[in-house]
Amino acid sequence: MAMTTDLSEFDRGFLIGLLIGEGSFGGDGRQPQVVLRMHVRHEALFRWLEERFPNCRLYGPYHHSGRSYFQWMARGRALVEDLLPILEAQPLADLDAHAAERFDAMCERYASFIDRERRRADRLTEADPSENG
Repeated sequence: MAMTTDLSEFDRGFLIGLLIGEGSFGGDGRQPQVVLRMHVRHEALFRWLEERFPNCRLYGPYHHSGRSYFQWMARGRALVEDLLPILEAQPLADLDAHAAERFDAMCERYASFIDRERRRADRLTEADPSENG
């Protein structure tokens, strides 16, 4: 599994602002997910995300009901390993209480999944330190 590229302070700040303003924090009942859905005119932004988060997925473009959009998803292992550490390191509640509540609710609802994935990643690192970095 390819690792997330190193992010600059700008990259982290831009990502946080983007997800607070446009993202959705939730899950599918089995695993947590962060979704970003925007008009196709923002394709360059989605390509920027793809470059920095190769383990996440970009879907689309979709065209229906007079709308055209892309959808980027960070879910499961990619979310836990690549995105959560960035989001957890930020004072989200100081920036946007509603987004922080949704993020916290996602983390609480899927706590067992998150813990399981983190333990799995730790075991992989112990077995082969080159596997995760």
